[in-house]
Amino acid sequence: MVQSFDFMSDRLKTLRRQRIVVAAAHDDDVLRAVDRAFTLGICDPLLVGRKPDILKLLEKNHIAQYTYEIIDEPDDAKACRLAVDIVRAGDARALMKGLVGTAVILRAILDKNTGIRDRRLLSHIGLFFIPSLGRPLIITDAAMSIAPDLETKKHILENAVEAAHLLGIENPHVACVAALETVNPKMPATLDAEQLVAMNQQGLIAGCTVGGPLALDNALFAEAARHKNIADPVAGKADILLMPNIESGNVLYKAISFLMESPGAGIVLGATAPVVLTSRSDHADTKLHSIALALYLAAQKGMNE
Repeated sequence: MVQSFDFMSDRLKTLRRQRIVVAAAHDDDVLRAVDRAFTLGICDPLLVGRKPDILKLLEKNHIAQYTYEIIDEPDDAKACRLAVDIVRAGDARALMKGLVGTAVILRAILDKNTGIRDRRLLSHIGLFFIPSLGRPLIITDAAMSIAPDLETKKHILENAVEAAHLLGIENPHVACVAALETVNPKMPATLDAEQLVAMNQQGLIAGCTVGGPLALDNALFAEAARHKNIADPVAGKADILLMPNIESGNVLYKAISFLMESPGAGIVLGATAPVVLTSRSDHADTKLHSIALALYLAAQKGMNE
C-alpha cells in the first residue's frame, strides 16, 4: 500500500518517464510544478499553448527552453481540444489544466465525438497522508459534483474505490459522512448513506466496505467511535470519506491542506486518463503531488490491463 507521495515518486522513477500533456500551459505556477516533476524524473511534459508566453515563463524561471516539447496554439479552447486529442491517441498518460477556465477544458474532455470521457461521471478525489492517521485518506467529491443524488454518489464512490485499489488498498472502507450516526428523514445525507450501505451489502457496490451514516470523528478514529458505542464496520477505519455535497468536501479538503499544512493531491477521475485540475491557490507541493498521483494511477492501471 502506498504510504507517501515520496513512495509514488520513487516508484515512477523506476519506470520510463510518463508523459503528461498540459493544456494552455502558459501558466507560471503550473510550469514550475511540471519542471519540478521533470527534475525528479517522474514525468515527460508536453506543453500546449501560447508558445511565446511559455518561452518567456521558462526564461523567467531559468528553465532551458529546449527541455520540453512545445506545441504552439494561442486559442485556449483549441489548446484543450488538442491536448485531449493527444491523450485519446495514447500519446500521454495524463492531462493537466493550465491557464484556462475549468469549463473550457471540461468541454473538451466531455465532447461526445472527440472527448475522453470513460464513464457516466467525472468526479474529484483528494488524497492526503496525515501522520496522526497512519493511513492514506481519500476525500470525495470536493470539486465536481455540486449536490449529488444517490445514483451520483454511487458513481463517485466507485471512482474513489478504483483509485484506492490502484494505491494498494485491497478492501477500502468507505464512510458516508453526515452530521450524526443515525438515519434522520430530515437529513438527506443519512438517507443516502443508508441506501449506499444496502447497495454494498447486496453486491451492487463491490470491492469495498461501505458504512454510515458516520460523523467525521467516528469515521476516522476508533476511540471516538468507541465512546459512542458505534458498531459500524467502517467506524474508525475509513480510507475514503464520501462527502454529502461539494461544500463539505471542498471545506474539508482545504482545511486539511491549509490549516493542517498537509499538502495533498487532487485529480479528476472518470476519463480515459487522470486529469490534474489544481486551483491557482493550491500549494506548490499540491500541484507536484497531483502530477505524481495522476501518473502513478495511470501507470498502475496500465500494468493491470
